[in-house]
Amino acid sequence: MKAITTKQRILNAPITRILFGLLVCFIAFILAQQLTGKLLDLTTLDKNYRNLIKGIISSAAVIGAYSYFYKKYEKREITEFSKKGIAKYIIIGTLIGIVLQCLTILVITLSGGFEIVSINPISNMIIPFTVAFSVATFEEILIRGIIFRILEEKLGSYISLLITAIIFGALHLANPNSTLQSGLCVGIEAGFLMGAAYIYARNLWFPIAIHFSWNFMQSGIFGAITSGNEKTSSLLTTKISGSDLITGGEFGPEGTVQAIVFCLLAAFILIQLSKKKIVNPYWKEGNN
Repeated sequence: MKAITTKQRILNAPITRILFGLLVCFIAFILAQQLTGKLLDLTTLDKNYRNLIKGIISSAAVIGAYSYFYKKYEKREITEFSKKGIAKYIIIGTLIGIVLQCLTILVITLSGGFEIVSINPISNMIIPFTVAFSVATFEEILIRGIIFRILEEKLGSYISLLITAIIFGALHLANPNSTLQSGLCVGIEAGFLMGAAYIYARNLWFPIAIHFSWNFMQSGIFGAITSGNEKTSSLLTTKISGSDLITGGEFGPEGTVQAIVFCLLAAFILIQLSKKKIVNPYWKEGNN
């Protein structure tokens, strides 16, 4: 058996694989955004449609960069973006995100804090669709595809779920109007739910679909603030008021108690359905 060199140990180390992967994906996203933006600026397309095309191309670039990089680096097939079952996972994931967001808004409505002011043209959904699609793809590749997947190999599914949930929540603390409560909410609900979705499907299509539809329903349909950012155009112009625990305040509905409850319940169900797919930490594997 060949001895492993120091260079190979460093290159094969989880932290190295994570950092290189993050760097590659960031570069791919930035280059795609800039190059596509410059080309589209030469056209007469409406700004919203230019942004939509730019978002789709940028997302495809990140998927391509991730797949090519890890296929070469880790010398394996990239099953995270397998075509097998893609339609099923996208459809079911989208429905889960829609249901969870509707239940969250339903609680606000029942508390008397949700009012529809007007119904707008369908074209108003283009911007939030673009943002939700791009953000879901980019964040799920970085957090679940790179960080969670690689940590899970050594630390197992449960510890990796906890670590990536903390990272995901901490990243959102940098958002406008973020609070410790909102960061905890995002970390708990989205961190565990998206991680559980990845464990269940063992691909990224499923968590991307859940993430996308959750964000799109929140901002594109219900016209709510998303992750503390400014409101975008939406199908419905709405007024949300009431206790921050129920409405999420200036951070939006994902910073609510009911969002935690519904998303944690969904995560628990997915974990229960994924018992055979749970990875044990390396120290337990060694004892088997």
